[in-house]
Amino acid sequence: MRALENPTPAQAARLAEIEAAALAAVDRPAALGPDIDITRFKTVSEHDRVGSIESIERQIRETALMSGFTSDESERSASYFQLDRTPIYERVMAAFDGQVEVMSTEDALRAYPDEMLDKWFWRAVDPGKDKYTALVALHWTEGYFIRVKAGARVDKPIQACLFVSESNVSQNVHNIIVIEDGATANVITGCNIHTDVKEGLHAGISEFYVGKGAHLTFSMVHNWADEFSVRPRTGVVIEEDGTYVNNYVLLKPVKSLQAFPVAKCVGARSRAVFNSIVYGIGDSVIDLGSETQLIGEGSRSEAVARTVSKDRSVVYSRGRLVGKTDLCKAHLDCRGIVASRESTQWAIPDLVSEGAPGAELSHEAAISPIAQDGVYYLMSRGVPEDEAVSLITRGFVNIEIPGLPDALRRQIDRAIEETSADAM
Repeated sequence: MRALENPTPAQAARLAEIEAAALAAVDRPAALGPDIDITRFKTVSEHDRVGSIESIERQIRETALMSGFTSDESERSASYFQLDRTPIYERVMAAFDGQVEVMSTEDALRAYPDEMLDKWFWRAVDPGKDKYTALVALHWTEGYFIRVKAGARVDKPIQACLFVSESNVSQNVHNIIVIEDGATANVITGCNIHTDVKEGLHAGISEFYVGKGAHLTFSMVHNWADEFSVRPRTGVVIEEDGTYVNNYVLLKPVKSLQAFPVAKCVGARSRAVFNSIVYGIGDSVIDLGSETQLIGEGSRSEAVARTVSKDRSVVYSRGRLVGKTDLCKAHLDCRGIVASRESTQWAIPDLVSEGAPGAELSHEAAISPIAQDGVYYLMSRGVPEDEAVSLITRGFVNIEIPGLPDALRRQIDRAIEETSADAM
């Protein structure tokens, strides 16, 4: 755990509390997902900062584009790019100066120590949850801090990229996003690795704080490799009349990925939405889900998961809704297509009412092959079989994500078409 220079007694006490919780969890395996020997990985390297996105190596820029990070900032309000452990580029466009703050989490801790420690730093995620949270707390390698000021309507997406350029390393990032009261923002963030990287670990802590009447759309695109492991840990707090929308896309193979973000709708009429598009490819082991705790009166939640598994992949799709007030309503919609006899899918809905007999919680869960009646119908209209399968699969995973570059949209379409070819 990095310490502040000359912290006050209160600051020192809070930092010591975080460190103690993490130290108690250094050997604690996660409740879900394959266990990983984290001692095998070294710390990521430092790099020089750059003055423009164009100064970043071309191959890195092109890879980052496939997760939504574009070099053309004319349609972005702000950018953050981290290479291994160094935030090499940060910029807020002039039109949004005073409305948006973007910097590394460490810089934010130095700039706003009291506010960070009191409100946001390790407040939505427990540093002692498991050995991956402990790894980030004790061996922190930056991450981004994004704040949108109260009342600001940021009409162009904020973009962030966390990039790993080395093999056999562990990137341990801590991200914090704060959307103040009445503000609106769309954040597109991607995690990528260099094409030469084979093995490694990404441990990411993300904390989101959505203020009263605020709205955050957060889209995450993951771009990994066959031997790379990923362990995100996410906590979300949503205040009165606030809305949080999470879009998640995984199109590439990964050795193992396990994530289960938890959103707390603490304010009246608060809302959480989770959308995910997941492709299990190769020998990937993917364990994904979400939990929404409906605490404030009139709080709502929707979770939509679309999963396609092929090859020898194993995919778990989990969803948990916890009603804690009579006046709440939530629904899970979890559907999967199995495109290979060697792949395995699990759909695991979980509904909980805690002292809330009036809570309305529901779910739909289904795992199936491509709908043959739909294929036959399209073929009867003159559509070739392969194209019919592609059209049905594309419609199956069609979740609109605002602000993505055209190149990434085309990549999603190509991934759908490639998977469809093996789905019959």
